[in-house]
Amino acid sequence: MKQEVYEFLTTIPKGKVVTYSQIAEYLGNKKLSRVVGNILHVNPNPAKYPCYKVVNSKGYLASSFGDGGIEVQKERLEKDGIEVINYCVDLKKYQYKF
Repeated sequence: MKQEVYEFLTTIPKGKVVTYSQIAEYLGNKKLSRVVGNILHVNPNPAKYPCYKVVNSKGYLASSFGDGGIEVQKERLEKDGIEVINYCVDLKKYQYKF
């Protein structure tokens, strides 16, 4: 399951985000969103698997983003052209629909 989560991250286009529950639903069980979060927290290669593109169901960034903290997640999203206001992303505008 871990590798499936990491591989899914590589399909998210630049300028888009997904939620934990979207990934869990893609894997077949929307209730596994916490498991997805735990998997992302131990991402072995953040450069290859862009976990910074994952936000919660309301668009908020991860308060305990595992690859440098919430400021790093914010910076990476902004570098991708995603507007972040009060550590929140507008899902209507930036959510990837697969």
